[in-house]
Amino acid sequence: MGGSAVVVGGGIGGLSAAVGLRMTGWEVTVVERAPVLSDVGGGISLHANGVRALDALGVGEAVRAAGRPQYTGGTRIPGGGWLTRLDGTALERKLGAPLLGMLRADLHRLLRAALPPECLVVGTEVTTIDDSDPNRVRVPVGDGVVEADLAVAADGVNSRIRTQLFPRHPGAVYSGSTVVRALTEHPVELRDDLELTWGRGVEFGHMAFVDGRAEWHAVLNSPPGVRHEDPLAAMRDRFGDWHDPIPTLLDATRPDAVLHHDIHELVTPLPAFTAGRIALLGDAAHAMTPNLGQGVSQALEDAATLAAVLATGPTIETALARYDTERRRRTQSIARAARQIGRMGQRLSHPVAVAARNTALRLAPSRATIRTVLRHAAWTPPSLGGA
Repeated sequence: MGGSAVVVGGGIGGLSAAVGLRMTGWEVTVVERAPVLSDVGGGISLHANGVRALDALGVGEAVRAAGRPQYTGGTRIPGGGWLTRLDGTALERKLGAPLLGMLRADLHRLLRAALPPECLVVGTEVTTIDDSDPNRVRVPVGDGVVEADLAVAADGVNSRIRTQLFPRHPGAVYSGSTVVRALTEHPVELRDDLELTWGRGVEFGHMAFVDGRAEWHAVLNSPPGVRHEDPLAAMRDRFGDWHDPIPTLLDATRPDAVLHHDIHELVTPLPAFTAGRIALLGDAAHAMTPNLGQGVSQALEDAATLAAVLATGPTIETALARYDTERRRRTQSIARAARQIGRMGQRLSHPVAVAARNTALRLAPSRATIRTVLRHAAWTPPSLGGA
């Protein structure tokens, strides 16, 4: 089954959906409100399920070449002691794909390269979709209207299309945490590929990239909207006496490279990921906290699944019903798990509770950490060969 589709949102989720739909015979228009189609914001960890989704979408090999496998590291305390250790080799052996660290911009570039430039429309915001005709959707694009058989809303955590489809839903809410992050200006020497450090109500993490640079992030309990005049100086004050390489990472960062965002999530699950001929995808459907590192990978799963069910049909309506069935339960379960990990990890601030958690993690067998990752990353992509 093929047809025409409009994808609202040119981020990683929207582009991956467009790639999958084109692979299965669809004509696709991607509409992005930003004037330049690019993705910034630092680095991402792609779990094996995300990598395998990219394999299904035909760009897995290029992504593997651009990413750095994350084999070593783990979770530490501010003084440097270890709570858990990462065994990326064991995970790759069990899952059939590595845990990858890569620049968001590189993944975005590779997805753009898989699409013809003429299907990308930038500098245009879509705030509503006319779905009054049960057989077509009408999407206002610039001064005109694009008619299509299908619309995919990949317009992010504050999705306007989600609000249109589910006006009584409360939408995304503040998680209680804010994140400050940056890329280092130059390569840094790091002992491990991926580390997290948990303090009281705070997490500092970093990941290494193939070019030797690294991304660091600090997630802090905070009221919403708090900002620092000099965020890099504030991070030095907060983390300057934590273990190496944290001071080194901060010293390798330009002040103007630091980004600061509050973290929002969909605490109230959506009743459906589809309505008529409109499908929600990625953060628009299931925005979650970053504590499991699964946000991007779940959007990639969405894209591969959507393309597969539409390829086999037999109708758009039945295909979207399958998409909702296959994606809603899994993503909402992972979102709940991410929230729970945050409560027991970064958000935990009472000293007695922190001490108890740290003791429990130190005593837990290493296979317990592997089981936690496997629970969410063990996913088999659907075949997109039904075009």
